[in-house]
Amino acid sequence: MMSHPLTGEKDGVICVMNKESRTDVDYRWQCRRGMLELDLLLNNFVEKKAASLTRQQQIAFELLLSYPDQTLLDLLLGNTISSDESISAVVEQIQQTSLD
Repeated sequence: MMSHPLTGEKDGVICVMNKESRTDVDYRWQCRRGMLELDLLLNNFVEKKAASLTRQQQIAFELLLSYPDQTLLDLLLGNTISSDESISAVVEQIQQTSLD
């Protein structure tokens, strides 16, 4: 039985998904980038820490995901620093998430 990743629809029947499941699915979709390095860093963070983000951190993370790939990569590798403190805090959380 195949499940649609966003709606939870299985073989034409829509299943109710809780808010956390929907958010995780949305984040995983938004974390699919054009660079493997970004895919690895972002999906690792979503898997391990996204569920524990506060609403303010979620807003900052969603803003971060709207950045172009190269800007995002530069931030995550520490080549540039955001002037937005909330973005910098989320970047630091992503950088500190172990890749094991």
